[in-house]
Amino acid sequence: MRWEFHNDAPIYAQIMDRIQRMIVSGALAPGEKLPAVRSLALEAGVNPNTMQKALTELERGGLIFSQRTNGHFVTENAEIISAARSHLAAAQAAAYLKSMTELGYGPAEAAKLLQEQLH
Repeated sequence: MRWEFHNDAPIYAQIMDRIQRMIVSGALAPGEKLPAVRSLALEAGVNPNTMQKALTELERGGLIFSQRTNGHFVTENAEIISAARSHLAAAQAAAYLKSMTELGYGPAEAAKLLQEQLH
């Protein structure tokens, strides 16, 4: 898995976003164990403290949980995963509408462009 980071957001937030997307898309299954913090940090090319901060925030949000000596796991709570998926989708929709508004399109025109792309 290739990790790429941008300067537009803190690295831990980008890590959180990537892991959230993996969970809501099913790439990480409910109940699945995540690799160890050090392994994830090495793979991503970040400091283990940065990775731990991202995982702590995901745990605070309920998407993952930790077991003291066994590591981190994806939640098995389908409602939490569904809510996270809806939140990410709403953010994407808002970003799309903002970009289209900046180009001079109204909501109806932006929706029409989406419909055209589906066909």
